[in-house]
Amino acid sequence: MFGSLAEYLVEKGGLTPGELELVKHVSVPKKIRKNQYLLEEGDNSDFIGFVVKGSFRLFRIGEAGVEHIMRFAIENWWISDYTSFMTGQSSHCYIEALEDSELILFSKEHWEQLLVTIPNFKQMIDKLSAKNFEAHQNRIYSNISETAEVRYDNFVRLYPTIYNRIPLYMIASFLGLTRETLSRVRKQATKRAV
Repeated sequence: MFGSLAEYLVEKGGLTPGELELVKHVSVPKKIRKNQYLLEEGDNSDFIGFVVKGSFRLFRIGEAGVEHIMRFAIENWWISDYTSFMTGQSSHCYIEALEDSELILFSKEHWEQLLVTIPNFKQMIDKLSAKNFEAHQNRIYSNISETAEVRYDNFVRLYPTIYNRIPLYMIASFLGLTRETLSRVRKQATKRAV
């Protein structure tokens, strides 16, 4: 299982074999079944996970029990409730496996240790954090300024590997649309493609 993460760390961060050994020493492999929760509201998100296989969603439950999907994670993506992880406060989120999945987990203590002892790792994480922040800003802007059609087209263009693996009602939630609106938008997109 660690092989996937090792390849990723070499490609994205240029880690050396010795640095990979440090990472491996503090990593914890975990298998999780479809529909099982990795995190529930009220728990502390005291981990960061690297997805080796499968898919996850991070979501919150709002008024009247409506789910609001904040993000997805598939192979070679990281998953955590970063607010809870950074502050130590209880999470307001859930993380659920959407498929039978495998991840590599890092505790907060070990994560911080890696950031201090491996400069290439810290540099890689800083770059990923900046990209993640930019993506979240773009998503907020999109949700408040763009039409449902544009949001859908952008999702399909930016996340083609996710689109075919995630139920449509979850995509609707992620895009801030109702199921009915997403269905209408998809029909229109199909007509345009023909």
